[in-house]
Amino acid sequence: MRWTQKQREVIEARGSNLLVSAAAGSGKTAVLVERIIELICDERHPVDVDRLLVMTFTNAAAAEMRERIGLAIEERLEREPWREHLQVQAALVHRAQITTIDSFCLSLIRDHFNLLDIDPGFRIGDEGELMLLRADVMEAMLEEYYGTGDAAFQEFVETYAEGKSDSGIEDYIMQTYTFSQSNPFPEEWIAGCRRE
Repeated sequence: MRWTQKQREVIEARGSNLLVSAAAGSGKTAVLVERIIELICDERHPVDVDRLLVMTFTNAAAAEMRERIGLAIEERLEREPWREHLQVQAALVHRAQITTIDSFCLSLIRDHFNLLDIDPGFRIGDEGELMLLRADVMEAMLEEYYGTGDAAFQEFVETYAEGKSDSGIEDYIMQTYTFSQSNPFPEEWIAGCRRE
């Protein structure tokens, strides 16, 4: 494959953090695969593929990345069958940490639950369970605020409640919370909204 100058710079860069930002279909995945192959085939300092951490956003992207890396190793082995390090990499690629961000974080928690003071039998709740928990928390929170008689809260209710139910304010609170979570620093975003 013919690489552009910028792609070649990404493939060959060492000893620093990189941020690669480009449009869809511009070859980011191909560049990353080539960068990984170059790292594991380095003559002086070869890296084992299972010592790398490759994170993607979706399971499909992780599976595609693993497949592409495996194929690239096989292609390189066909050209250079005498390289024992490549033969080892072909066997290790199935153990490589090519995963989603969520799966990587979950594996960290599972591996170090004792340091985090978390029950080792923890599990991830499904969306239905999480929805019920949110509803319970919302109900308890609103009940607490109604009990305070806070004037700002009463104004909020009068402004956003629909009729005699709390559904309008519950929806508004959940939409605001959900949107805040899409920001890198949700608490700072909420504090900024309050200042405005």
